[in-house]
Amino acid sequence: MKQFAPLTLAFALLVTPAAAQDSDTEVEDGFGLIEEGAKMLMRGLMSEMAPAISDLRNSLEDKGPIIGEFVHEMGPALTDLLAQVDDLRHYQAPEFLPNGDIILRRKPDAPIWVPQDKPEEIEL
Repeated sequence: MKQFAPLTLAFALLVTPAAAQDSDTEVEDGFGLIEEGAKMLMRGLMSEMAPAISDLRNSLEDKGPIIGEFVHEMGPALTDLLAQVDDLRHYQAPEFLPNGDIILRRKPDAPIWVPQDKPEEIEL
């Protein structure tokens, strides 16, 4: 019986590192499965988004010259407009009137704004 105890102890010591290795292997396998699942998810999303991305690319190719012309013509006017207002966050959403006029109202809690440059007076 005295010989059985040291053999049992030796066997237990030999088995313990193997169990730890199994645990590490299981963790690594778990991370590998998570990584593979994430890859599958991304592949699925890309395959579902491919037609929408293709349509967007075609639409931009068709409308690109029109947008470029708009920016070229309206760029200076938009720059002038932005010089006359301080920060667009201080304004409410535009109000469209039936006659076609557009009103931009400042928010009541917006700070008082003093323009840097005095705008040119326009005679009507």
